[in-house]
Amino acid sequence: MFFFPKKQSDYAVSCVSEFAARHGMTQKEAFRFLYKYGAIAFLKEDYEIEHTLSYDDVMDDMLAICQRNGGIL
Repeated sequence: MFFFPKKQSDYAVSCVSEFAARHGMTQKEAFRFLYKYGAIAFLKEDYEIEHTLSYDDVMDDMLAICQRNGGIL
């Protein structure tokens, strides 16, 4: 399990929520998908860069990471 500092945690929650909304998923489904296919780890590792980008770019990055790791929507 990943533990985030508070500001990173808030950011990760907002990214999961946005991803869920864009892909017609519940937040729980989105989190499980993103966790399973590496996007949650990606957000933690690359927070300093990703939080400066638009949500559109972050959603694209997260989807690309998942697809690279076998995740298909």
